[in-house]
Parts: sequence; structure tokens; C-alpha cells
Amino acid sequence: MVREDGKRNFVLVEDDGEETSVFSGTYPRQAALKAARRLHPAPSRDEVDGHATLKLRERGTDKIHVYEGWAWIEEKDDDDPEWMGDQVTRSNVSKQGIEHREE
Repeated sequence: MVREDGKRNFVLVEDDGEETSVFSGTYPRQAALKAARRLHPAPSRDEVDGHATLKLRERGTDKIHVYEGWAWIEEKDDDDPEWMGDQVTRSNVSKQGIEHREE
């Protein structure tokens, strides 16, 4: 279901099937990047040792977008706002496919 501003809502599906957090984005990847930032971050981009599976169901549909996600911490850029602090969490995702929810 697309909102008036063009964004869609995606619900994070846990391993036990429970739907927890809601992330919004124009594309599923935007929502997946937001979800990946909540993962336990590695100390740096070079030290990322594991990826987590993120399943995001688009609200109003039975489509579940599956991503591999990871996060790391890096120093803040000069153009980042002051309120962000000295370090920021960055993330990346890789799409694995689409599943359909069975009811």
C-alpha cells in the first residue's frame, strides 16, 4: 500500500514469524538499510564478519523481501550534523529474493 508521499511500509518478520518493527521507504532496499542499522555493528567496515538475514513484509501484500544485512561503525563525515556524535553506524544489504507468506 503506497502512501500519499510515495513511501511504502515494511514490517520486519522475525524467525518465529512475529512481526515487530515497521520501516518505511520508497523501495524495499531503503527499509532494509534502516533495519540493518539496528544490527550489532562491527568496529569497522573491514572487520564485518557476519551477515544477518532480514525479512521485510510489505504491508497490504503477502510479499516478503529477503536481504542479507550487515552494519559497521565509522567516524562521522565533516558534513554530517553535530547531533550525530563522533561515530555513526553505516549499513549495507544484499537482496536474496522474494518469498510469499503462506496463510
